[in-house]
Amino acid sequence: MPKMIVSLDGVVIKEVQLTKDRTSLGRRPYNDIVIDNLAVSGEHAVLQMSGNEVYIEDLNSTNGTYVNGKTVKKQLLQNADFVEIGKYKIQYASEAGAAAPAHVAAAAGAAASGAVIKVMSGAAAGREVALIKVVTTIGRPGVAIAAITNRANSFVIAHVEGENKAILNGVAVGADPVALKNGDLLELAGTQMQFVLR
Repeated sequence: MPKMIVSLDGVVIKEVQLTKDRTSLGRRPYNDIVIDNLAVSGEHAVLQMSGNEVYIEDLNSTNGTYVNGKTVKKQLLQNADFVEIGKYKIQYASEAGAAAPAHVAAAAGAAASGAVIKVMSGAAAGREVALIKVVTTIGRPGVAIAAITNRANSFVIAHVEGENKAILNGVAVGADPVALKNGDLLELAGTQMQFVLR
């Protein structure tokens, strides 16, 4: 099944499987792929699936839709093409081409397996979240969300959305990825956590 991999500043934020004939992208919350950024129009673009082919069509957006750096009105997507909307990059992974990256991701996860986020306070105190995916998001929607990305032999954390940013060892985390070390203390949306490598 083809999918779109959304990233900001090199950090993967979400992966969206293309299961419908029409998948909308935009800033408004009713879109299938919501990109909450002022550079993105309310209804920015649409992905149309026809058989094994996926087309992207710009919906007369204010700032345009780019594929591999070139502005497009409507274009057939090829595996590994990059769609650029505002500061966001969205990589297209076709069904045939998605198998190899998935295998690489699984191998990368195995290389740095055994990492968890241990919840230290709040209602979920004592719970552990295993970092087994390439990207794990933590926090509360609308308040604060951070993404922890598995980069082969290391993990990094970056701010994704919300007014409140994650606090790593007393320092606020911005959009630029910051490397995590065993024992690091995190605070996000009023909850204290610890990054643990095992």
